Amino acid sequence: MKKVFVVKMQNEDVDEVYDIESLIHPNHHWSKDSFYNELSNNLSSYYCLKDENGKILSYIGLWRIFEEAHITTLGVHPDFRGLQLAQILLIQIVELCYQEMIKYITLEVRESNVPAISLYEKFLFETIGMRKNYYQDNGENAIIMFTQNIWYDKFKNNFAQLKNGINKVLVSYDE
Repeated sequence: MKKVFVVKMQNEDVDEVYDIESLIHPNHHWSKDSFYNELSNNLSSYYCLKDENGKILSYIGLWRIFEEAHITTLGVHPDFRGLQLAQILLIQIVELCYQEMIKYITLEVRESNVPAISLYEKFLFETIGMRKNYYQDNGENAIIMFTQNIWYDKFKNNFAQLKNGINKVLVSYDE
């Protein structure tokens, strides 16, 4: 893979995103209708990462609520893990937050998902709490993670380093 493209998710992407979602979460995943509803919601933004052939490799979504962004979903096709794709999408989300003057980013993550937690910690997310029995498929707890104000120098400097560290793939940001 030489080049990937970050693009806004469209209705025609839902089938492929749903297939990835089903691979990642075989027992409990978002429905196609959930994705369609999110794409028509003015408070949400969804992006896909596609390869040169238009194949979707990963996706991310968020809700914007006042000065806060809530990451609702992030998925990477199992065949393409370890290529910094989730990091590329998180960079897209932080850039969007800067454009829209958002100050904080939050999310929930399975407490067993150590790779995801490590990635979020690289982006200076901190654990602020837990939602007991949050996940319907197995009753697993969710860790609530939150950034400090993304306009603070500590976050901005860290973000600049992460953005500059994307070196495995060439990224193009299409709208």
